[in-house]
Amino acid sequence: MNIFKQFIKSIYSPKDIALFRFQGIGKTIFYVFFLTLISILPSIVYLSTTLTTGINTAKSVIHDEIPSFSIKSGQLTSSTKVPINIQKDNFAIILDPTGTIAEKDVQDEGNAFALLKNEFVLAAGGEIQTYPYSMLETLHVTKNDFLNFIDTLEGIKGIIIPVMSVFIYLFSSASNFIEITVLALVGLAIKNLSGRKLNYRQLWRMAAFSETLPTLFFTIMAAIKTNVPNSFLINWFVAIIVLYLAVNEIPKPKKAQ
Repeated sequence: MNIFKQFIKSIYSPKDIALFRFQGIGKTIFYVFFLTLISILPSIVYLSTTLTTGINTAKSVIHDEIPSFSIKSGQLTSSTKVPINIQKDNFAIILDPTGTIAEKDVQDEGNAFALLKNEFVLAAGGEIQTYPYSMLETLHVTKNDFLNFIDTLEGIKGIIIPVMSVFIYLFSSASNFIEITVLALVGLAIKNLSGRKLNYRQLWRMAAFSETLPTLFFTIMAAIKTNVPNSFLINWFVAIIVLYLAVNEIPKPKKAQ
């Protein structure tokens, strides 16, 4: 059975998941990488569109709507006496030399980048990255320098996006392997309680395919940008239930008479 048929079967058939325990470990590992790739597709698309939109928006807004500013000796200075928050294309551009706006305020904007009094903050998809100006303490950065930097980012975004995508893929793959390993350990308890004869290697294979349904669900939710409360608990609950049903599809060993 090819990997696509296994993917479809694993969505609804615990009986097939039970049968997959006999396949080679290499094919199962390949399936985990395939499942990981599916799960990160919305993130990669979102990263690409957000970065492209953010660069274009930032370039336009900073050039036309943000007053001159300077970053020197680890601090931002500007002629404005109040924070500036410009909303454009679902992206927020913030300039605050007063120290009024904090990192949390930037994160609450969703997608934003902010030049705050002591640091540069980038928020996208609920994640936040902070870069203190103290890292550039010996440099003097002006508005024109920042525009040149944005031009540079625009020129290398074709490199940035693939590199960040590979990083996301590797990190997600490692997380999935750890999750499957823990789920297989839970499977040992399930097989003991249900009286089935299974070894850990077989349970690991079954655990890998048991992750299909929750992975597909959360991938769809990410694609339509819908937040799922208690997603961590739901993911584990569904995966354990699927594995439990798969284990129970295996016949109990006959008792010796």
